[in-house]
Amino acid sequence: MILLGLDPGLGTTGWGLIHAEGNRLSHLANGRLRTDSAAPLPRRLAHLDMQLVALIADRAPDAAAVEEVFVNANPQSTLKLGQARGVVICAAARAGLEVGEYAARLVKKAVVGTGNAEKAQVHAMVARLLPGVKIDGPDAADALAVAICHAHHLASARGLQR
Repeated sequence: MILLGLDPGLGTTGWGLIHAEGNRLSHLANGRLRTDSAAPLPRRLAHLDMQLVALIADRAPDAAAVEEVFVNANPQSTLKLGQARGVVICAAARAGLEVGEYAARLVKKAVVGTGNAEKAQVHAMVARLLPGVKIDGPDAADALAVAICHAHHLASARGLQR
């Protein structure tokens, strides 16, 4: 199964593709989708949507997973992040993908073993779980972590169904 992990952001949305077969995970690709900070918000959201639609069409994942919004000290930043997240979820759903949603603490716990892990620990564990991966920055690392979390969740759910 090919899983697309997404770390939504208005300026930069990280993405990561992994192949999950049972407990085995392998890296397929990762990167960042960017929007122009000088562009009006509606144009930035539309551009994010177009980029993600093209990525999904090109890579043909079987499912997607998205990190949930955390509440920021700046309410405007939280709202903009929520809008970008809505675009990401909608683009994946329009493509017919099931979309898993995970809190950042749950992603960290699934990848590192503790929900209080630092970004550097998450990055290091992603590199360890996906040998040979060249990670395209922290947003892509977070997206790969979301994909790994989703793979673990799906494997656990399948195990319970047996």
